[in-house]
Amino acid sequence: MSIWTDLAGIEYAVRYIDAGGIRTRALQAGTGEAVIFLHGTSGHLEAFVRNIPAHSERYACHAVDMLGHGYTDGADEPYRIPRYVDHVLAYLDACGIERAHFVGESLGGWVAGRLAADHPDRVGRLTLVAPGGTVANPQVMERIKTSTRKAVTDDDIDLTRRRLHLLMHDPAENVSEELVEIRHAIYHRPEFVKRVDNLLCLQEMENREPDLLTAEQMGRITAPTLIVWGAQNPFGDVPEAHRMKESIPDSRLEIFGECGHWPQHEHADRFNRLDLDFLGEAR
Repeated sequence: MSIWTDLAGIEYAVRYIDAGGIRTRALQAGTGEAVIFLHGTSGHLEAFVRNIPAHSERYACHAVDMLGHGYTDGADEPYRIPRYVDHVLAYLDACGIERAHFVGESLGGWVAGRLAADHPDRVGRLTLVAPGGTVANPQVMERIKTSTRKAVTDDDIDLTRRRLHLLMHDPAENVSEELVEIRHAIYHRPEFVKRVDNLLCLQEMENREPDLLTAEQMGRITAPTLIVWGAQNPFGDVPEAHRMKESIPDSRLEIFGECGHWPQHEHADRFNRLDLDFLGEAR
């Protein structure tokens, strides 16, 4: 089964959009209200290929490579959360989207949460998938930083494979060789290698702590919010998800068993049903 086989039944386009001067890759499919999909640290839009077909039956889907990720251009500055938010807003403006629903995974959830807190007029509904950004755990930060940098600076494709395996409860079922090859190619783009420290800056305490989603910021989120968490998430324990739920008004929490850091991928059918029901409540 190919990643692109998942998309074979729908009409879609992979486009490059000028988002505030940043050449930005996005997969677009469907019509209707906009749903923006944002991936995690060192990730790329292919994280959502199992979700786009079902969502595009009802919505205009935009899976976006975030600043300095995938095939989107980087910048000569650390990629801090306000900079990510500015890039996403520039993408919305470039596409003429006044208001969108957001599905943010890991770093993408952190960015979407901050955007919802600071720009509530731009967010309809908010789905946070194993979101980061509420704690600064040195062990987790070191694991992300070390595994990513090794995979980027060494040509050994097995290091990329191991980096993807970290995300999954069942890597044998969910990490295809095609996904490994796509990420390996991205990791070894000269621009990606050049700016990998900008991408990893949030794994340094002096950058991460000032950018964390605080209880006050989460309390300002007015968008109805769905939090989806994997019971075996290697980058955050279940109590972290409960604290987030308690901090965000009008939020609900769903915990997927036998699931790591990519619930939308490991349990795609369940996630799609859940998220489409949630998004449909806005209609």
